[in-house]
Amino acid sequence: MSPAAEVFIQATGTDPDVQAQGVVEHAQGQLLERLEAVDASQAESAAPLVEQLRRYLEAADLSLYAAASGAAGTRLTVRALRAQVAVVQGQLDALASAGDGTGRERALRTLGGGLAVLLGAERDVLLPALRTLPGVDLPALAEDFTTVLEGGRPADSAVVDVREIPHGRRHPRIFTRFARLADGESFVLVNNHDPKPLRREFEATHPDAFTWEYVESGPEQWQVRITRVAASA
Repeated sequence: MSPAAEVFIQATGTDPDVQAQGVVEHAQGQLLERLEAVDASQAESAAPLVEQLRRYLEAADLSLYAAASGAAGTRLTVRALRAQVAVVQGQLDALASAGDGTGRERALRTLGGGLAVLLGAERDVLLPALRTLPGVDLPALAEDFTTVLEGGRPADSAVVDVREIPHGRRHPRIFTRFARLADGESFVLVNNHDPKPLRREFEATHPDAFTWEYVESGPEQWQVRITRVAASA
């Protein structure tokens, strides 16, 4: 029998996926509380919000968005979310550069609207989709999310060996690893078949942003070095 700690009722508070979603929603709630606490008359009052929100956006991108970015059913959702993140980043810049209380008040209202759209889409669309996406380990993503939110970096390997992962459940892990590469960085994928379908997913998700180099080509094992490059303008 499995240990009691591993027994849970799906879609209840004992479900690890529900708990993981709660971690993200708690962070969202903290952002909204900090937004409400900003005193527009005090220039320094907005600084903690700006820092926390930028860190939140990075944490979400390197964990939640990354895992969903390659799947056909969630790829467009992630693109829309990243477009909204760009809007929020611009609103943050406007808040940080506002020169007086009136400007900060206006910037805060605008940011509040943009943030509500983003967090609502994450909560109502992205997180439920991740819970049903094959191969996604939402508790592990929540751990990585928390690590980045607290100023750290997830521990990532230079080799991603997916041979022991069932087919149909491999891609989220690979796309998550790619999302954490800086330009010029790479990892080696180890697979038990030629990963041509994965390459097509990369071409659809990250066109002109990667190179694909076979290090070993079967017959029992394939290794591919995947490198992030600056996308063409």
